Formats: sequence, structure tokens, C-alpha cells
Amino acid sequence: MQRTNYASGSKWEDIVGYSRAVKVGNIVEVTGTVASGPDGAVVGHDDAYAQTKFIYQKIAEVLQRAGADMKDVVRVRMFVTDISRWQEYGRAHSEFFKEIKPCNTMVEVSALIGPGYLVEIEATAIIAE
Repeated sequence: MQRTNYASGSKWEDIVGYSRAVKVGNIVEVTGTVASGPDGAVVGHDDAYAQTKFIYQKIAEVLQRAGADMKDVVRVRMFVTDISRWQEYGRAHSEFFKEIKPCNTMVEVSALIGPGYLVEIEATAIIAE
């Protein structure tokens, strides 16, 4: 099967060696994504809802580039620094997935890649053939 890597332009992709998303056949895996803006700054500082919504917009964009859509998402993994804020993360999640209802995991972690990040999200999409 053909493999296609999708970059976001982040300098870290080449330094660390990863892609924003990888498509193999009809499967698209989206790497852990934080609320980092084009300038590298945190978007939605101390706002779990805003960060989650921004991340899902970034995920939607890369899925579209890969020929997929949010409706193709079958699995979401959320890593959060404060699980007591689950309703804020969940509200943003619901705006994208209320009808789609992919599998979802939310795990509290002690830290993410940088200060200010409250949530990191991975997604798996399977494009219907």
C-alpha cells in the first residue's frame, strides 16, 4: 500500500522525525496535536475549551488534505493535564463529534510538550471505500 506523509511545517517535524499525519491505504493517523499557533505560541492559554477546539480544527485541516473528513474519525485519544476540566474538553469534542461518536479515550498526564498546553489529541480516521 502507498504511504503518504503530511507535514504541518513545524520545525519540530524534521528535528524529531515525525509527520502531522500519515496515510496508508484508507487509514489516516494524526499525530498528537497541541494548540500551537503558526508562530509556535500557545493558542487559548488556560482555556481548555479553546485549545481543544483549535486542535480539532487543525486535525480537520490535515484530514482534508489527506482526502478524509471528521466523519471518518473512528478513534480519538486525548491527553489532558487536568482531567477535572473534562467538561471543557468534552464541549469542544461534542461540537465536532456529537453525531459521529468515535471511540474516545481521555487520560490525565503530568505534563505536555511545553508550558501552557492543557490538551494533546491524536486521531485515527478510516476513509470509507
